Amino acid sequence: MFDTLTQRMTRIVKTLRGEARLTEANTQQMLREVRLALLEADVALPVVRALTARIKEKALGAEVLDSLTPGQALVGVVQRELTAIMGGDDASQTAELQLAVKAPAIILMAGLQGAGKTTTAGKLAKFLREQQKKKVLTVSCDIYRPAAMAQLKTVTEQAQTDYFPAQAEQSVLEIAQAALNWAQRHYHDVLIVDTAGRLGIDTAMMQEIAALHAALNPAETLFVVDAMLGQDAVNTAQAFNTTLPLTGIILTKLDGDARGGAALSVRHVTGLPIKFVGVGEKLDGLETFHPDRMARRILGMGDLFALVEQAQHKVDLQAAQQLAHKVKQGNFTLDDFKAQLAQMKNMGGLSSLLDKLPAQFQAANNPQKMNQAEGQVRRMEGMINAMTPLERRKPELLKASRKRRVATGAGVQVQELNRMLAQYDQMRTMMKKLKGGNLASMMRSVKGMLPGMR
Repeated sequence: MFDTLTQRMTRIVKTLRGEARLTEANTQQMLREVRLALLEADVALPVVRALTARIKEKALGAEVLDSLTPGQALVGVVQRELTAIMGGDDASQTAELQLAVKAPAIILMAGLQGAGKTTTAGKLAKFLREQQKKKVLTVSCDIYRPAAMAQLKTVTEQAQTDYFPAQAEQSVLEIAQAALNWAQRHYHDVLIVDTAGRLGIDTAMMQEIAALHAALNPAETLFVVDAMLGQDAVNTAQAFNTTLPLTGIILTKLDGDARGGAALSVRHVTGLPIKFVGVGEKLDGLETFHPDRMARRILGMGDLFALVEQAQHKVDLQAAQQLAHKVKQGNFTLDDFKAQLAQMKNMGGLSSLLDKLPAQFQAANNPQKMNQAEGQVRRMEGMINAMTPLERRKPELLKASRKRRVATGAGVQVQELNRMLAQYDQMRTMMKKLKGGNLASMMRSVKGMLPGMR
């Protein structure tokens, strides 16, 4: 996510922090680099102009020039202006779903074909069930695309929420009204209505969804747009917003766009809040959009708040407490090591974790290396599974003959087994440091411990 923009902005930030004094020359150079970085990221030209003008105005102000560390003060300016362009510090309130209406609150999903609307409906259903404890019903009003209804049924079942079955022979309004009646009778809190997409914006499509909106009067009308469209994503959102009263935007496939220009442009150009961003294909890959946190990620500062939230929702607290108890006793086995690998996978894998860490931890975060690292994690689990319960409890028993047997059983070389055991030793050492409260030393150990981060 934002790889190209983050790399450029991180270099700019490093240069700025090293400036003991700001001059007209180095300020202009910095603005030129920011402008180029934004244009390369496919940010809309009006947004680039507005952002650089605001940064220039603040850069030449007393707050920066009179600072003891003007370089660092200017970094703060860039961060604040990036935040403002994407919605400002108060965007978290406006970006929240407004569901305080008579149940069921209706969420109408709109967008072009291929934007990931149906998958996003499943992700949103799972998000509302898990994080807001809502009883959710989904329904597909897409009577045109083959298997659209079957796809929504599948993702809804995966999200462990309710699905309202419909027939493609019915009209869109009949399906929607029947689903609403069902939701009312069965006390659902939220009804998510998935609509048909098109390859382009056409009159028939807009008339159909406008009629659906008039009939349902939804609490939220969310436009789902593919972030990889870049500037076209902004233009499409604008076109929909002129004919349909949208309340917010969900940007999908943000992890597939290394530029990220749509996220920076769409709020400023349309005036609509970005409610969520979709990352990955798994149903837990939906994140609430926070402009301030996104600005930090773009500048290579990471998003540790998101990492903590992710851990709170995904980590098995009972297992974590049991592990903490074992660490206190100085007992950390290969079974525990395997459990930690499983917890990491449950949080979205290495790429999801690294994306939220500061830039110095992301040197190896490119798709090819991440795929290799994810494969390495799977092989590590295979090697542990090939051991006996006694060997997992007492890895010191693994001498030459046992190592050959385990390596053969896991389909790897003995050298790779040795590397895995070395990483386990590093993890055990880190746990001892954690037990002693030496957090700084522990963080240094993390970088060498995770696959692909050395």
